Amino acid sequence: MSAADKKIAIMQPTFLPWIGYFGLIESVDEFVFLNHVQFDKRSWQQRNRVKTANGPVWLTVPVVTKGLRDQAINETQIQHENKDFPEKLIRTIEQNYSKAPFFPLYADEVFSILRKKHAHLMSLNADLIAYFCEILGIETPIIFSSEMSVEGHKAALLVNICKERDATLYLSPPGSRDYLEASDDFERAGIALEYFNYNHPEWPQAYGDFEPYMSILDLVFNMGDKSMDTIKQGLS
Repeated sequence: MSAADKKIAIMQPTFLPWIGYFGLIESVDEFVFLNHVQFDKRSWQQRNRVKTANGPVWLTVPVVTKGLRDQAINETQIQHENKDFPEKLIRTIEQNYSKAPFFPLYADEVFSILRKKHAHLMSLNADLIAYFCEILGIETPIIFSSEMSVEGHKAALLVNICKERDATLYLSPPGSRDYLEASDDFERAGIALEYFNYNHPEWPQAYGDFEPYMSILDLVFNMGDKSMDTIKQGLS
């Protein structure tokens, strides 16, 4: 790539993402939160998994959805009337990671963010992702699609975001391959398209055999300042 080339990735903001999400952020010049599209209830946008003695369990943020079927991600409010949140979620994390070697280093700040009374799910997710980028040493700029004047659906929307950000290459998660390859939008726009292939590394975990695709919490509580080196092992 020449000095003028710009690689970006575009993803919905997810709750306490898995490590590949941070590998994707690290791999591009700019990362876009796709936050003006429709919220998907019970998706990674509001929940993720941690490892326990009884296998993976879900950590879920309660959100307001009644009568709001078409609400966008950036409009989705946290349901603070739910008295269990965030303390039940925090207790689950403590019960399963308090003995992890680096839990004392990061837990207080993570719990502080969870307790911050964010009005919207988007702001909670963005704060958590920003915190983990900071401790991982990831400096990729992150911007919000809701702050752009872009329209379209699926491939057309992604192309329009790339155009607005002057991107010459779009790095896509492999899960989007089917609908992207059914379209010629990127080719017609002259924007290169590549797929992000991540080979999940392993690290020491509690509770038996290694369990992949857990929240970033599992990595940082167990690996501390070696976390970014571990993430990079999966980058091809």
